[in-house]
Amino acid sequence: MTNETLQTIRSRRSCRAYEPRQITDAELDAVLEAGTYAASAMGRQSAKIVVVQDAATRAQLTRMNAAVMGTDSDPMYGAPTILVVLADAHANCAVQDGSLVMGNLMLAAASLGLGSCWINRAREEFDSAEGKALLKKWGIEGDWIGVGHCILGYPAAEPKPAAPRKPDYIVKV
Repeated sequence: MTNETLQTIRSRRSCRAYEPRQITDAELDAVLEAGTYAASAMGRQSAKIVVVQDAATRAQLTRMNAAVMGTDSDPMYGAPTILVVLADAHANCAVQDGSLVMGNLMLAAASLGLGSCWINRAREEFDSAEGKALLKKWGIEGDWIGVGHCILGYPAAEPKPAAPRKPDYIVKV
């Protein structure tokens, strides 16, 4: 059985090479809207999405993320848009709620022909003094957990095909 949604799920791959041109506002808005419709525990919508497209803040997040890894490489792969997904630290299912947002963002991007990738280490970034200062600069008050970065852009190369699914991935009992 297949339909457009299932085909998008099967074909979405992480993109690690981006064209430098920015995505359109219409594409960004569509991806963001999909993120807002992610399931959340008890419908509380405990996540928050921060859109970063300016070069200085993208460079800062890239530097902070690389520092967590102990490298000076570009963990954001030159993506022109970084969506920072945060979750309310006081929500019972904060990380789960934020993870569902991340999944919706990446699937929506794939459905529009955009590349995306989940970049980890947001928790460490926003646990730091510099990360907390960024949140304050962005007007975000309270206690927040960095769930991940969803990088977005136009793919600079075709993604690799999906690896075959493991035969023991599903266990029916």
